[in-house]
Amino acid sequence: MGRFSEDELHAVVSKYEAMRAAALAERDEQMRAFHAAGWRPVDLQRVTGYSRETIRQALRPEVRRATNINRRRTSPQSPADYQPYGDRKPYVVAETLAALHGPTDGTVTLPRHLDWSGHAEYDLSRTARLASMYKVVLTEASTVEDLHTWLDADLLRRLWPTLWLPPQLRQRWEEAFSELAATHSNAA
Repeated sequence: MGRFSEDELHAVVSKYEAMRAAALAERDEQMRAFHAAGWRPVDLQRVTGYSRETIRQALRPEVRRATNINRRRTSPQSPADYQPYGDRKPYVVAETLAALHGPTDGTVTLPRHLDWSGHAEYDLSRTARLASMYKVVLTEASTVEDLHTWLDADLLRRLWPTLWLPPQLRQRWEEAFSELAATHSNAA
C-alpha cells in the first residue's frame, strides 16, 4: 500500500467527516438565523437551490436526527418476493431459427421501439456494429415478428458465441435451440 498507512487514511477520513459535520452545523445555524430574521423556507429554498427537505432539516435539527435514525433502521435487503430484472423481463424467443430472415448486409436502421439510443443505424459490414444490433434486437424484441424481421439465422449462429447477452436471455435461447448452446460451449 505504498508509503501511506491505514492509520493515515483513517485520519484523512476522520478529518473530512469532522469538517463536514462542522460545516453542516454552521450552515444550519445560519439558515435558522435567516429564518428567525423573517426569511420563509420557500425563500431559503429559492435562493440556495436546496430542496424543501434539506431546508426543513436545516431549520429543525430534530427532523434530521429522526430521518438519519430511520435511514439506519431501514433494511438494505431486498423484499422476500424480489426478482432481478433479468428474471422478470419477458424475453422473446423464436419458434424456429429457420424463420429468421433478416438483413445480412448494408446499413440497417432499427425502429425506435427496439433502439431508442439515437444510434439506431447499423452498418452490417462492421462486425462490432452487427453484433451490437443483434444484442439490441435479442434483448429488446417484444414480438416474434421483431426477431423474424431483424435477425438472420446464419448470422445468429455465427455471432452467438461472442454476443454479450443477459444470462437469462442466453439460457432461454439455448434451451430452445441446442445448436446455439453447442456453439457457445465450443467457444468457451
